[in-house]
Amino acid sequence: MVSSQSNEQNIGSAYTIRTMTCDQLAIAIKWAAAEGWNPGLHDAKCFYAADPDGFLMGFLDGEAIASISAVRYGKTFGFLGFYIVRPEWRGHGYGIQIWQAGLNYLQGRNIGLDGVVEQQANYVKSDFQLAHRNIRYEGTGGLGENPPQIEKMLGDDISLVSLSSVSRETIISYDKRIFLDNRSAFLHCWLSSPRHVAIGLMNNNNLVGYGVLRPCQLGYKIGPLFADTPEFAEAIFLALKSHVQPSVPFYLDVPSVNTAAVDLAKKYRMTSVFETARMYTQQPPALPLNKIFGITTFELG
Repeated sequence: MVSSQSNEQNIGSAYTIRTMTCDQLAIAIKWAAAEGWNPGLHDAKCFYAADPDGFLMGFLDGEAIASISAVRYGKTFGFLGFYIVRPEWRGHGYGIQIWQAGLNYLQGRNIGLDGVVEQQANYVKSDFQLAHRNIRYEGTGGLGENPPQIEKMLGDDISLVSLSSVSRETIISYDKRIFLDNRSAFLHCWLSSPRHVAIGLMNNNNLVGYGVLRPCQLGYKIGPLFADTPEFAEAIFLALKSHVQPSVPFYLDVPSVNTAAVDLAKKYRMTSVFETARMYTQQPPALPLNKIFGITTFELG
């Protein structure tokens, strides 16, 4: 059984589940790309920083065939992702075994996941319950022939800044109020990775929103996009969108219960291309969903 004390599980004589190395996580990310999930180009290092013990891989006769992430946040929360079995090995029971290993690692916590809709019934069998839907929207970069005057959307004491000019303590404090746990190791990597664009919004020297744009296998993704108001979210969104070349696609993952976030995507002619079910094993945490205009990643919550 995989636990915080053990990083290996022998199942029969041929199938073994072990904690991944960072290099092995890069393999799982390639599998995710093959599934059409469009991971970021520099995701592996940052994901691994979130919880180095929280990524499991299944090996059959020494060959990697399955993966799952089971990332711990604080003392009470965990999140599942990267639940993949290579196509040629599906239907043999290897998936359910690595699934159970991930659950064992997060035992006693409220566990969340973003699952494809057609698998929702299977997750219910493991005591997950639907909290809300998430919708992936696709748009194209640039600001058009008549670009909006972003600064005019803001008051005199409000300004867009590079997040590198904001203290890391300020960013972590703001992020924790929305994500509801400290993920400082992940953020340190996420905000400084190559070609990631991180923009904050300051109001009288207070951080009131921030967003990150990252390059992916196809185009770019915005995530997170956190802001205190829809107007602040729109300003950050446009600033990030301006960094994407015209006609190049970008994606925004929106909790459907935040109607202002849905309206923002539709205002800029983004189209719905994918949907997940956000589910938890216990009561949904008290997330301020009205401030979440873009989810960081479906893999890590």
